[in-house]
Amino acid sequence: MKILVINGPNLNFLGIREKAIYGNQDYQYLLDLIGKKAEDTDSDIEVFQSNHEGAIIDRIQDAYFDGTQGIVINPGAFTHYSYAIHDALASVTTMPKVEIHISDITSREEFRKISVTAPACDKQIYGQGLDGYLQAIDYVLEKV
Repeated sequence: MKILVINGPNLNFLGIREKAIYGNQDYQYLLDLIGKKAEDTDSDIEVFQSNHEGAIIDRIQDAYFDGTQGIVINPGAFTHYSYAIHDALASVTTMPKVEIHISDITSREEFRKISVTAPACDKQIYGQGLDGYLQAIDYVLEKV
């Protein structure tokens, strides 16, 4: 099983930015958590992070050709306005896709309550902290 986890802008600053919202665990902790999940499920899980919209779109498109069987994506702020990422996700119809958010986006600022990328995904998970990534991976594993 090959799963791609995509993290958008500022996710590499976990443990640095807004700890009251995103927690104290740093990005390496998240990578280790996902790595352990890969071991436990005997899966190949690649994690990709970029602060650049085009790089995220390129990686989604590459996933179509490289044997990826499912995508977990935390688009960060792109969630709320990137129709380009929406379109890229909508183009890869051969695999399940889960949008993940660490915080509860429904209880934050008004603009965060709107996701233009979620409609291109099969499921959205939010407000579960870093555990949401594990839930998303489990969903992908179940669907493939």
